[in-house]
Amino acid sequence: MNNPYLTKVFHFNAAHQYGHSDWSKKKNREIFGADAKVHGHNYTLEVMVTGKINPETGFIIDLDHLKNIVDTHVIRVLDHSQIEKEIEWFKNKQPSSENLVMFIWEKIDPRVKGARLHRLRLKETPTIFTDYYGPQNDH
Repeated sequence: MNNPYLTKVFHFNAAHQYGHSDWSKKKNREIFGADAKVHGHNYTLEVMVTGKINPETGFIIDLDHLKNIVDTHVIRVLDHSQIEKEIEWFKNKQPSSENLVMFIWEKIDPRVKGARLHRLRLKETPTIFTDYYGPQNDH
């Protein structure tokens, strides 16, 4: 039997700025366009887990357990931050959605009990999102 997949949605707001401090303002603007300026997003994070259904509860995972992990280790860290300035993990990394989902995976995955983290989807805008299935799926 295939296991079902459960998705829980979270929201946070954060700002970021693309660029390299050793590049000129002109080069940063040429490469990153308007995103070379500080700007923010209302992010939507989808956390998808899978696993066997607990026959006693009918659930894959205790949602309070999942909510506590994400609230404590992701939302409280990222919400209303300027990512590349306030989060040490982003030192020498661009604060892109691609890097952000990898950071979030590292914060959630080792803490999930009773299920397996399957996918993160981070929506930066209504038309841009990044999916990540964990480092074991990197090629």
